[in-house]
This record gives sequence, C-alpha cells and structure tokens, in this order.
Amino acid sequence: MRPDLPSHQKFLKVCSLFVVSLYLHGCGSAPQVPEPSTALPESQTTAALNPVQLPPSQFSSQFNKAEQDLQRFNWMAASNTLAEIPAELTSETDQQYLDYLQARIHYQKGHQQEASRLLLARESSFEPLDPAIRIKANNFQRYMLSLSGKNLQSARQGEQMLSYLSSDDNTVSAMHRSIWSELQKASSEELQQALNEATEPRWQGWLSLSVIMTHQGESPLDLQRDLTRWRDENPDHPGANSLPGGLDHLLELPEPLQNVALILPLSGRLAPAAKAVRDGYLSRYYATQPQGQLATHELQIIDRDRYSSIEQAYTNASAAGAQLVIGPLNKNDVANLGKMPDRPVPVLALNRVDEILPIDEMAFIQLALAPEDEAQQIAQLAFGQGNRRAMLIRPRGNWGDKMEQALLERWTALGGTIAATARYSGQEDYSSSTAAALSLPASEQRAGDMRRLLGTKIEFTARRRQDVDSVFLLSRNSAEARSLKPLLAYHYAGKLPVYATSSIYRGTTDSRNKDLNGVKLVETPWILSPESRGARASMTPGTDAYTRLYALGADAFLLQSRFSQLQAGADVFIRGNTGLLSLDPQLRIRRQLQPATFDGGVIKPQ
Repeated sequence: MRPDLPSHQKFLKVCSLFVVSLYLHGCGSAPQVPEPSTALPESQTTAALNPVQLPPSQFSSQFNKAEQDLQRFNWMAASNTLAEIPAELTSETDQQYLDYLQARIHYQKGHQQEASRLLLARESSFEPLDPAIRIKANNFQRYMLSLSGKNLQSARQGEQMLSYLSSDDNTVSAMHRSIWSELQKASSEELQQALNEATEPRWQGWLSLSVIMTHQGESPLDLQRDLTRWRDENPDHPGANSLPGGLDHLLELPEPLQNVALILPLSGRLAPAAKAVRDGYLSRYYATQPQGQLATHELQIIDRDRYSSIEQAYTNASAAGAQLVIGPLNKNDVANLGKMPDRPVPVLALNRVDEILPIDEMAFIQLALAPEDEAQQIAQLAFGQGNRRAMLIRPRGNWGDKMEQALLERWTALGGTIAATARYSGQEDYSSSTAAALSLPASEQRAGDMRRLLGTKIEFTARRRQDVDSVFLLSRNSAEARSLKPLLAYHYAGKLPVYATSSIYRGTTDSRNKDLNGVKLVETPWILSPESRGARASMTPGTDAYTRLYALGADAFLLQSRFSQLQAGADVFIRGNTGLLSLDPQLRIRRQLQPATFDGGVIKPQ
C-alpha cells in the first residue's frame, strides 16, 4: 500500500487554495472601453488610476460628453462636441486635454500615426503636462503600443510611469502586473537585446528577470536557483518583495510527484492525435532525467479506449496511485470527467468545453488548442495595425459560427466593425459569396443599367465596396485558404491585408502555400521554432500532421512541473510551446500565439 506522501498533501492543498482564489478573482467586472487602466491594456480592468483630479475647466461638460462618446466608439459625435469649444477661450490645460481626446479620436478612426504625433508633441512641449492629463495620455500610449505588438515599449512606458504614479498599493500593484505581462509577450531575442542596451537599474532588473523566464526547459531546481539569485542581486527592485506572475510559488518547491497518469485514446479514431500528444509529453519527461535534477516519477500511460467510460479510467488511475491525471483528449470525456463528483486527484485536461463546469475542491484545469482564442487574437492584431472596418469570410456551419462569434466579441469590444460577411458552403460558392460581400454584383448591375440607358457598349471595370480596410479569412484548412486568397485579387481586393488563424497551415512545407503569401496569422511558437523541424523526425510515423498536438503534450509536462505557480491565477504567465499561457477564472488555460506571415510560401515570425 502506497504511503501518504508529504508532496501529495501539499499538492492537494495548493490546488484547493488556488481554485478558491481564482473564483474570487473572477467576481470582478471590467468596463468595455478602449481607454486602458494601469492594469493590462488589453484586459481593460478597473484598477484605479492615480487619484489626481483633472484640472477645473469651463468646458468640463463638453470634455465629459466627448469621453462618453469615445467609450461608445462614437468618434464622430466626440469630434462634433469638441468642435463646439472656442479655441480662443481655452486655457493651456484645456488644450492639453483637447489634444489627448483628439488623439483618441484619431486612433478610433485608424489614424494611429496622427494619434501618436499628438501625444508625443505634447510630451515634448515646453509647457509641462497637467499630472492627471499626463497619466491619461501616457496610459493611452501604453495601450496603443501594446495593441500594435510593441510590448517592450509598452512595458518601458509603464515602468517610467511608476516614478510619478500614486504610491497607492493597488495602483502600483496593477502597474507591476501590466509591466510583467507586456514583458512576457516580448521575444527572448528582444528581451536580451534590450537588457544589453539598458542602463537604468530598475529597468535592467525587470529585463533580467524576464530573460530568466524565457528558459522554458529549465528544471524546477535551476529555476528556483536563478530566481533566488535574481532577488539577492536586486533587493531594492519593486518586483523583489513579491515576485510577479506567481514566481514566488516556485521558490518553495514541493517534493516532486511520485505518480502521474496520462490518459489518452491510443487505439481508436483519435489514436494518431493522442500519440502526438504522448510523444510531446515524453520528449520533455525524458529530457529532464539526464540532468539528475528532477526525480523521475512513475508514469502511467493509460489507453482511454480500453475503458467503458472516462470515469472508470480516471478511477483506476487514482487507485494505482496517480497524484495528477493528464487528459483526457476527447471533449465529451472532458465534460464528463469535469462533472464527476468527489474527484480525489487533480486533472489537467487536454481539451476545453464551452460550459462552465462545477467547482470542486480538486483542481480541474483545461488546456486546449482552442481556435476561438486565435480568432480573438487576429482581431486584436488587425486592430493594432490600424484596421477598423473588416470583411469576414467564413464557412457555414457550427465551426464557422463559433469562430465568427469569438472574433466579433473581441473585434467589437476594441471598436472595430464588420462591413461585409461572405459565408460559403463549399468550393462551388467561394467566388460568388466573396463577390457578393464585396458588392461586385451591384456594381455590374449599375453598369448594365448604364448600357441600357445609353443604348451602347461602354468600357467597364467592376468596383468593389470601398468601406473595407481588411479581411478576416476564417478558413478551416489550408486547401480552403489557398483557394480563397487568390479570389480576393480577382475581385479587386488583393491589396487588403488578410488575417487568418493557424488552421490555414498544416505545419509542414508545401509549395502550394505561395498562394497564401502576405496572409498574416497567429501560430504556436513551437511551429515557428527551429526545434520543431528536428522533433518531427522523431515523432511516431503517421502523426506528423499533428505537430501542434506534440507541442500540447510538451506543455502538459511544463504545466505539471509549474503547477504551484498557477496559484497566481490571472497574474500567471508561462512561456509555453503552444503560446504564452495564462489562466482564466474558470481554470481554463488561455494561449497567446505569435504573429507570423507567409512570405515566399514559407511561414515566418512577424
């Protein structure tokens, strides 16, 4: 009979504590406004700004109305309101506030350079900015930088703001979280270069701590050593007292797990996918052993297909001593296991369900390659690059419905609109649905009317609708995307930037991908890394089409080794193979992927 291990008891306590804290965290609400707070720019949380009052003004009512209009993305109404203010009656601080609001108007219109010019001109003027307006303006700069992917610059702006923000604990803590989140989105190369060039000690501290966390493959003991050394070398740094992102939890390592169960469907229809997950997990499992720094745990690899139910497979794994169950892979199994009462062992599920699962004292984490997350990220990518009115191309059916809903949720929250939508059922209506969405039949109809009116032939070139500045191509696979992308050029929309999810790329070299040149997408870091090419050669034959699932398995092991860090809840960020990993209040792992583009038929980091 296996004894009750101290590590097991501590593990269960960790899980129950962070479940409670996460759900408490999830009780807060967030305003849906484009102006960020001192917290994460994209999360738009309610952390208070520096409690400095705006300067008094005889135009306060107009300023307030313009602010409200901008929160509703009605830049035209805001512009009209501000136009009523007579310039000759404004004070210096009135002009500062006007410039700030005008910058926001330009940004909502998609004129990002003009917005930045207004803000920077005020920052460098001889007249010092009013403290409250300065906070608003700099905070909006952070927001723009973050959305445009300039995460290091956004973090630097936040770090500089610390010198004049209120010393209020909530304000400072929110800014620390924001700085850390932006740094985690920067690449390891960017961080190292910035560290080499940094001269200010506090900024050097943030960067050096971030560089430590780019060492994804580092063992828990090595990571603990590096974090301890960083804190000893930076005792006065604002992050030293309480390390950001839950890193404090990595300083006190529990005894390693003695028994882990991997439950996957290894003999049925999902066997190739499951074997790719298994191979990815084992690659990290075996990579830790030669170092002699992580005790080898017993690993149960359980074929889900040999059991009548997932509950039975889970119960048998628990009875065999498992302290953590990784799996299942099937979505229905995830739902059933998530509803199972009195689970004695925490679970890291490898799929995600739409419904909210019941709260249990034993953690039930969901890690998935959810395409909906990617749809939201390409919405943010497009908006950050100045696009505001998009055309959406998507297949009919449940998959297309879910993807459209996810994209619209983020796109409209940012202030974007969908000007046209093309929904196709199959290859036979690719062209007609795209042409209709671009209003080409209407253009041709007008030409026909003109011919009949004049009674003669006229030269005519169809004109597409002009109120579209970008295209969201939500194709299910590369074959669809390769057929649809050239049609945009055929229908006079070839110059519009096109955004897509990773579903358009199989993860393998294909000369036909030249048809995707110029498409911007988000992709898993592992696919974009040189490491993936070598790993494919070692994958089980027949699983090379599941390269992202290999990365999913590797991330399952990574999360297993960093499980205690998840106590940080929404503050946690872990650089994974499938993306930058964070946790939502329902204990679902969210992934932020890496921007990429097709160039010469080859996918490249952007």
